[in-house]
Amino acid sequence: MTVMHHHSIHKEPIKDFTETETWTVRETLKERWKGEKLSLEPAEVEVRLKPSDRELTLCPALFWEYNNSHFVIFKVADQAYKAQFYYQGREQYGTGINEFDNIHDCIVTLLQVHADLEANQ
Repeated sequence: MTVMHHHSIHKEPIKDFTETETWTVRETLKERWKGEKLSLEPAEVEVRLKPSDRELTLCPALFWEYNNSHFVIFKVADQAYKAQFYYQGREQYGTGINEFDNIHDCIVTLLQVHADLEANQ
């Protein structure tokens, strides 16, 4: 019988966005900005998953730009996502929600926060 030891430092790498997840993001963007050609770029980003984490974790991310806004969705675990946007040289804006378990909710919330901010400028 083999005993599995779970004290190794190496965490399982986070799986990339699935085709379905990527499709969901792409379709939501099409709805939000009809007729705009937005390019969705896959990326890998180092993220501190919890504020208490000492080390950064490499996460798959989807990145896109619209006008002068830059958006990014991170996949931090299976079915777990974070999102933010920022303007060139200005602070980052989160969604106010630490983590989503549904990518559709994640992107819709991100776009809503962005739209509200733009409306108030």
